[in-house]
Amino acid sequence: MFGYLVADTGKLTEEEFSRYRACYCGLCRSIRERHGQNAGLALTYDMAFLVLLLSSLYEPEETAGEGTCMPHPVKARAYWQNEATAYAADLNTALAYLKCLDDWEDDGNLGALAEAKLLEASFHRTEKLWPRQCAAIRAGLDKLHELEKKRIEDADAAADSFGGLMAELLVWREDRWSEDLRAVGRSLGRFLYVMDAVMDLDEDARRSRYNPFRRWYGLERNEQRFRDILEMILGECLRSFDRLPLVQDVSILKNILCAGLWQQFDQKYMRKKRGNPDGAGPV
Repeated sequence: MFGYLVADTGKLTEEEFSRYRACYCGLCRSIRERHGQNAGLALTYDMAFLVLLLSSLYEPEETAGEGTCMPHPVKARAYWQNEATAYAADLNTALAYLKCLDDWEDDGNLGALAEAKLLEASFHRTEKLWPRQCAAIRAGLDKLHELEKKRIEDADAAADSFGGLMAELLVWREDRWSEDLRAVGRSLGRFLYVMDAVMDLDEDARRSRYNPFRRWYGLERNEQRFRDILEMILGECLRSFDRLPLVQDVSILKNILCAGLWQQFDQKYMRKKRGNPDGAGPV
């Protein structure tokens, strides 16, 4: 359910792209500094969105620099970090750990179990720092696991489970912005879950795996059907987002929410229109 919350970099200015990449590099550094090199392998651009959002809202003091690192050992890259970067680094590690355990329980994936073992100590440290958020991740993933195990094809229930998880992750501090941040996170989490289910539908149907939209596999006009659902959810997210007093990096954040989120969806249905190479039914 992660991997969609990224910028459409082709629509960013050069300055915006540099700022966005430096945010990602700062997050990568923070993960490796706080949780070790193995934790850095689980880094996703999705958490860079969280850093940008919280940095824009709370404006914590930033430190910036340039340097080489394990992923880029030759050419130095610019980066910036702040307290929100550290928070996102901790949550990235917690999500990676619990997702690995979930994959182990669902599929008996030994690689996921091995990765979870490497992240276990870091997770327990994070759980002490951010108990509310870690409890929300556990509860959300447990609910999804229960729905999948019972093969309950209830898209609303599944999306709400992930929405509740994301709602708590966006709330860094309990303050006057908490209500709007939870609303953004709840809608965003629902969007991400539905998007992931839509993107996986063809393969899940062929392999008889759980997907709340399996009954729609192969139907005509699925592209428009799914787009309508996703646009409705995203509209709720944007209404809450617009209530936040954001100035810094707001153009990057809106690029992610209004353009970046749709990139994989648009590519999927463009491929289908060119000849349906993935073997799915008509759209």
